[in-house]
Amino acid sequence: MMASTIVKKQQGAGAKGTILWLPGWSMPDSVFDRLREQLPEFHHISADYKDADSPEKMLLLSETAAESNRSADGSFCDSNGFHGPLLIAGWSLGGILALKLAAKGCADGLVLFAATARFTRSKDEADRGWPDAYVRQMIKGLMNDRQVVETKFRRNMFTEAEWDSNLGDSLPHNGSWTTPALMAGLQLLRSEDCLPELPEIKCPVLLVHGTADTICPYGAASELAASLPRAELAAVPGSGHAPFLGREADIADKLRRWWDEHQNGCYSASI
Repeated sequence: MMASTIVKKQQGAGAKGTILWLPGWSMPDSVFDRLREQLPEFHHISADYKDADSPEKMLLLSETAAESNRSADGSFCDSNGFHGPLLIAGWSLGGILALKLAAKGCADGLVLFAATARFTRSKDEADRGWPDAYVRQMIKGLMNDRQVVETKFRRNMFTEAEWDSNLGDSLPHNGSWTTPALMAGLQLLRSEDCLPELPEIKCPVLLVHGTADTICPYGAASELAASLPRAELAAVPGSGHAPFLGREADIADKLRRWWDEHQNGCYSASI
């Protein structure tokens, strides 16, 4: 059944809510483990799309994960009977999936790491994304040597200073996604455009973005902040494409304080 794609990661003892974690391209959801450990007061689940063979399947799996345990009153209800708000935390490609879910009213709040509303951009928007030709080249490269493509992508994720500090060593190993899933993820990055939907996303949004990100440049975060009605942009100076890695305690504290401000006295289910 489709609901089996939901992976229960941790059950928190508090009642702040549930976080659905959506990882970035080629990444297993274990990349969030250290951050989740810093947030024990939340329940944690994830959508598993590492075997998806099409962009449509990725969208369906993420939507199923968000909706499978909604109760009749619209609140999130897990297997232990916990009711509360649902936050969706998406990184990069997962951020696009999170925006799509929020546009459908599936989220009570969003936490977006290194996200963009549209990944492929024209030359005059180079400060917001990558050219489509480069993504097509990655797809072609996957058919020849996926290891080379994944390794090069990971190299682009960090600044030289971050590599020198061994931050890249904290990433899970290559190879967790199937080759069809890698291709599907790149096709999704080529095709999805959330820009028209941003003004309709009414839930609060926390944007965490590195100022030195070369994959989803900081201009993409500024664009999101300007277009989303309830967005807060938290810049991470000098960080590349993984602004939460190595900063888990600080990011968790920021997330907690941001959500407390929005939840106290103002939470109501969005569906």
